[in-house]
Amino acid sequence: MPFSLVPDRLFEDYAAVTPALLRELGVTLLLSDLDFTLAAKATRRPDQALKDYIAALQGAGIGFMIVSNNRSGTRVTEFCADLGVPYQGRAGKPSPQGIFAAIRRADGSVDHTAMLGDKLLTDCLAAKRAGVLALMVEPVGGAVTAWQKVLHALQAPFKAACRRKMKKNREKKHGNS
Repeated sequence: MPFSLVPDRLFEDYAAVTPALLRELGVTLLLSDLDFTLAAKATRRPDQALKDYIAALQGAGIGFMIVSNNRSGTRVTEFCADLGVPYQGRAGKPSPQGIFAAIRRADGSVDHTAMLGDKLLTDCLAAKRAGVLALMVEPVGGAVTAWQKVLHALQAPFKAACRRKMKKNREKKHGNS
């Protein structure tokens, strides 16, 4: 099945992916990367804003699970325990297998699942390969290392294409085309 590397939606941060928007999109299960998507990689524990966000999702009937490539299970385990959410570790993104495993564990369906992440070549590519909605955020804390700066520079054209697509869809929805 052909697909584009352009994310379906682009947001400044996870908080912009509101329960109301997810419901409008038909999403009943939100999968999310952890590092640079929900918190900086060095962050050991979730803050209250993230806890409140997860509670709002759950209150709206939207399931939530972290899908991480992180090889150190300790930090992810502690972080998710503090949030009270499950996670699918060693997901192997961009392979879609971690996403499929998370959907099965949550008793969800591909048609009603979205994957939230900050990296095109892992999170978004895995989402596209799995056939779920690919939601992308700017990295928490920004690109720090030289390698991260290169990766984010490579993502720029795809993000720009997503912004154009989103603008066109807004104009169409509001009759401004």
